[in-house]
Amino acid sequence: MRRILVALRLAMMLGIATVGTGQATTPIVSEHEVDWQAAPVRLLMVEQRGCVYCARWDQEIGPGYAASEEGRAAPLLRVDIDGPWPDGLAIGPRPVITPTFILLDHGIEVGRIDGYVGEAYFYPVLRETFSDLDRSRGPGAGTAVID
Repeated sequence: MRRILVALRLAMMLGIATVGTGQATTPIVSEHEVDWQAAPVRLLMVEQRGCVYCARWDQEIGPGYAASEEGRAAPLLRVDIDGPWPDGLAIGPRPVITPTFILLDHGIEVGRIDGYVGEAYFYPVLRETFSDLDRSRGPGAGTAVID
């Protein structure tokens, strides 16, 4: 399974996941301040209007995300690729592909998924990103349990 996830990430970096030209189906929410105490772990979805892969995510994953284990562990926070961005983020390179999903712990990036890998692979890839979160916290620091 790990080899499949690595291959998917490599494929995304080589340009298989691209910026689309369709219409997004949900509004883009901009939040300048985030209450990290209420939900210290968040999944930031970087999107843009007209992104067909964002629209596919909205149709295939969006309706059930908040009720999923992952959605309860990391509530979704959406931002337009051109901003405004929430205050106080510490992330790696600015995303150029939409959607990009950035797992944040108190506003600090601990993992990223560039592009939408499809309904069959989204949750397995996201679970791998959660393992990055667990490693970044270290032993005994608490965990975002995703089975």
